[in-house]
Amino acid sequence: MSDVPSVVESPTTSILLSQHPARKGGARRVLKKLIPLFIIAIGLLALWLWVSSLELDSIEQRTLNADYIGARIREHLVLAIAASVLVAVLAIPAGILVSRTKSPIVRSIIIGIANIGQATPAVGLVILLAIWWQTGFSTALIALVAYSFLPVLRNTMTGLEQVDPNMKEAARGMGMRPAQVLFRVELPLAVPVILAGLRTALVFAVGVATVATFINAGGLGDMIVNGLKLQRFPVLLTGAVLVAAIAIFIDWIAGLIEEAVTPDDAKSRR
Repeated sequence: MSDVPSVVESPTTSILLSQHPARKGGARRVLKKLIPLFIIAIGLLALWLWVSSLELDSIEQRTLNADYIGARIREHLVLAIAASVLVAVLAIPAGILVSRTKSPIVRSIIIGIANIGQATPAVGLVILLAIWWQTGFSTALIALVAYSFLPVLRNTMTGLEQVDPNMKEAARGMGMRPAQVLFRVELPLAVPVILAGLRTALVFAVGVATVATFINAGGLGDMIVNGLKLQRFPVLLTGAVLVAAIAIFIDWIAGLIEEAVTPDDAKSRR
């Protein structure tokens, strides 16, 4: 018999050993989710250090200051978020209507109108609306809604069409009316897909909002255009980096919300 003592694992030790890989995997998932924030922080820090090292002229100083940049960021966010809210209010009911209608004419009309906004170049759409109507915030808002409408419409239709017919039949068998089946069964199951469309539309709106400056609607596009016209590269780069940072941050927030409302079984199939 060997005199080497055997190692006896206590219940506590066994639990800790069994949970360690899970904790390690959880930490990796958290770090992976934080990568976009690290990218934003590094990009903004590098931009700040670079601009701080420059000797800015009077034109650049009037633009590259906290008050001016803060005002442009607020205008940009208000425009993008307002457009996304309007898209959700309009496109989701339209998607429900298209998924419910049996008329190919109604379906073709709604999808065709949505395709017009998506197919038209953003700058052209903004300029055409300004010529036809007026310049300013409201025109830019309509242009952004038209440009971002299609992803939400299509995702609403796709999400509703992917609902298991057996679940809808079971709900009807329980005595639910069509409206109850829609709001209690179909829409809750379609929410992750619809949110994915809203996420795409929001990022679209942030990017396209830069062209609002061409019709005097403000936003970070002012910095980009002024940097180009006045040949001030620091102003141009600052505006472009801020737009990219906002788009990445909003996409990150929307991704967290989308993941939070996605059922566990759907996550495991990804």
